[in-house]
Amino acid sequence: MRTKVLILGLGVLGMCLAQTPVEVVRVEARAQQRTIALPGEFEPYQAVDIHARVTGFVEAVHVDRGSVVKEGDLLATLSAPELTAERLAAEAKAEAARAGSAGAGARLASARSTFARMQAASKTPGAVAGNELLLAEKEVEAAEAEVRAVESSIRAAEASVAALKEMEAYLRVTAPFAGVITRREVHPGALVGPSGAGSQTPMFRLEQNQRLRLVVAVPEVDVGGIADRARVAFTVPAWPGRTFTGVLARVAHSMDPKTRSMAVELDVDNPQGRLAPGMYPTVMWPVRKAAPALVVPATAVVTTTERTFVVRVRDGMLEWVTVAKGPAAGTHVEVRGALKAGDLVVVRATDELRAGTRVAAKEAQPRSRS
Repeated sequence: MRTKVLILGLGVLGMCLAQTPVEVVRVEARAQQRTIALPGEFEPYQAVDIHARVTGFVEAVHVDRGSVVKEGDLLATLSAPELTAERLAAEAKAEAARAGSAGAGARLASARSTFARMQAASKTPGAVAGNELLLAEKEVEAAEAEVRAVESSIRAAEASVAALKEMEAYLRVTAPFAGVITRREVHPGALVGPSGAGSQTPMFRLEQNQRLRLVVAVPEVDVGGIADRARVAFTVPAWPGRTFTGVLARVAHSMDPKTRSMAVELDVDNPQGRLAPGMYPTVMWPVRKAAPALVVPATAVVTTTERTFVVRVRDGMLEWVTVAKGPAAGTHVEVRGALKAGDLVVVRATDELRAGTRVAAKEAQPRSRS
């Protein structure tokens, strides 16, 4: 009799447990499109430290910090008396070589004329000795060699003059591109040059700020969603309440091993000069996943000291499925684990819902996505 009562009691208890209701929801696969705030930094589109290309003294400085210049504008004028003296000496040498060319040409013409007459006379037997004709021919060859040597010296002298004139042109320090002078390091009387004294410190720093590079370090997990030529919004502390945009132009295609991020550059037009290199904007970076992500309500994920899991209902039984949490998307959160779209998970899960418990699942009504 007692055995029958015990079996009857266990049966009733099993029926009660089987009818324990839990609210469940289906795992969804969503195309994740969200925006994250990433720090960025502005760099000039082009920047260069300007050094003197020849050694000389600064005679005049025509710009200062903050000066807006165009390509080819004169920045500074140098003086180099030694360079001028070298050019004058080279010009004198070239002139002397040209004068010597006239004499060499006359001697060549005379030698050729003499040789021609002797050749004509040698046709008469006994009129000219064979040795004299040979000497006349050698004199022509020597005169031709002299003319070639003089012409070579003329070319060398003229090349030297041209090189010195080109170096003298470097005494006018000009802007290689349009931009803003952001640093000036010289004053009249300073010695500057490509080597030796004055070579370590540049004369000027020129930056092209009408167009800027916005460098953003994109985390490794979001690199796959980088869209070419995407327009991205950003803000800067200097202009609160205002939103700017830039166009994605360049991707490093190499991860920084220290930060596990990839450098991405945006081109930002800056015609009014409101933005400047060195500013640190906040970039509203669009994150797009190549494949849909699995999401569940944030309340469905349980985190203990040992594991993070969701409670799945399969064939009326509870089971714990270990997951890794991803970024939140409103009231839902992305999860990665042994789940698939359509699986039923408990909406408000706790670690008190033990695996292996038999339950009656009631699917929650779908809510608007947020």
